[in-house]
Amino acid sequence: MTLDEFDFLPLKVTHMDEGGRRCFDPEGKRRLIEACEKRGASVAGLALKAGVNANQLRKWIMLERRRAMRMDSVALSSTGASQFVPVVEVADAAPANPGLAESDSVAPMTPAREAMHVSQRSRLPSRLVAQLPNGVSLELECSAQDPGLLTAMIVALRSR
Repeated sequence: MTLDEFDFLPLKVTHMDEGGRRCFDPEGKRRLIEACEKRGASVAGLALKAGVNANQLRKWIMLERRRAMRMDSVALSSTGASQFVPVVEVADAAPANPGLAESDSVAPMTPAREAMHVSQRSRLPSRLVAQLPNGVSLELECSAQDPGLLTAMIVALRSR
């Protein structure tokens, strides 16, 4: 970095707020954060040259990264690209091993942190299973009389 790149340092104070805190020029803050993100930049050294506390500068950098991530996620959602995993409908609700009776069937193994509850109702004809990116498995079952329920669940999941 050349000296011309640091011509905005130290940061210009635009005003003091009612709590006595200094408010800095937003353009200068932006340029300082960009300088800190360059390879080999010393955040503490740049903070010293800018006349701000190094911890405050690190907080600005963190807030800028969060803002950029939010802007990226908004841009992705506005393009219409779906971030949801594919959903497959299982039409056949018959047990995997037809030789076993309904009461003899064994529930599949689940990780220790997930609770498994066996439904007392009879098998329902429509079943929806989704494995979410965060590892959560979602299973929805409904009868032929409840297609609106399944549609509402898919819409709710899509909006997240």
